[in-house]
Amino acid sequence: MKEEIREKEDKVLLILKHAVEGTNEAFVTIDENHKVIFFNKAAERIFCCTRQEVIGHDLDVIMSPRCSKNHREAVVRYVKTRIPTRIGHETEMLATRKNGETFPALISFSVTEVNGRLFFTGIVRDLTETKALQEQVTRSERLAALGQLVAEITHEIKNPLMLIGGFAQQLSRSMSGEKNLQKLNVITDEVKRLERLLAELRDFHLSITIASKKVNIEELLLETLSMVGEDCSEKNIQTDLYIDKKARLVAGDRNKLKQVFLNLFQNSIQAMEHGRTLSIRTRRSGDNVEVSVADEGCGIPERDMERVFSPFFTTKSHGTGLGLSISKRIIEGHVGGSLTVESKEGEGTTFKISLPSYRRNSGNRPSL
Repeated sequence: MKEEIREKEDKVLLILKHAVEGTNEAFVTIDENHKVIFFNKAAERIFCCTRQEVIGHDLDVIMSPRCSKNHREAVVRYVKTRIPTRIGHETEMLATRKNGETFPALISFSVTEVNGRLFFTGIVRDLTETKALQEQVTRSERLAALGQLVAEITHEIKNPLMLIGGFAQQLSRSMSGEKNLQKLNVITDEVKRLERLLAELRDFHLSITIASKKVNIEELLLETLSMVGEDCSEKNIQTDLYIDKKARLVAGDRNKLKQVFLNLFQNSIQAMEHGRTLSIRTRRSGDNVEVSVADEGCGIPERDMERVFSPFFTTKSHGTGLGLSISKRIIEGHVGGSLTVESKEGEGTTFKISLPSYRRNSGNRPSL
């Protein structure tokens, strides 16, 4: 009878062991001496250790020195007093992988007594992805609230600005006196600047929707270059456009891409105070089309490179610092799109845009 009971118990233990092996949580069991006696597959994955490296060794191998000291003291205290502190409760804390990387974890502790010996089990859940998702949701909620606030403020400010600008233009037609006209021109220019700022704030905080269609990148670049032709002539800037025949069609949003190219061209022109050349090149790169916009201007200091695409960062005396940030969002809103920058102070700057090339599919829609 005892043998039958023992066999049944062994079968139950085997079933439980296999069940624990298939969980997503790490199961780590130690004895009273802080030695690891069980380490499931999830524990191997979460702590980046193999069982051979852990079982039979002190739990220190997967713990930071501080955590190990606290944990060891808790085990000793329970063995002496049988008074639990964290046992039976869930605790959120930072755990450590084999490579030294820390990660947020939810840990629950339990204790079992078998034949007078105590065994402590920790069930560990890696919260890295959960925390990242929570942060993403929080960020999205904040951006949505900020976007709503910006939209309301923009609406309230836009109408008075239009009235101010309109009245200033009317007065300039009827007013005499050079000084008075100069003052009115300043008012008009500042109103236009604020209107541009409001437009960029609106674009920055509104969610970007990409209407991806076939776009002839050559036609788009020529059209956008024509918009800055007068500025190039004034600064004696030459334009050099080369289009690879295999890199003429992309899948993208034409209007938004035009906004990006116009911003990059204007930045390049402003960087070349003494003329020189604005070079635009396209080439095929795998399934993508790469467009480079290079100037021979002042370049970007190395200390500023990490902040180039940051909102409100600008080295210009006049500017919002939102243009490049918005441009990056637009390009990355295209599937597989990217916008990067290379620059050397005193030698110039090159922006590289990567966009999905257009491929005919059912209904002539872009296949992304």
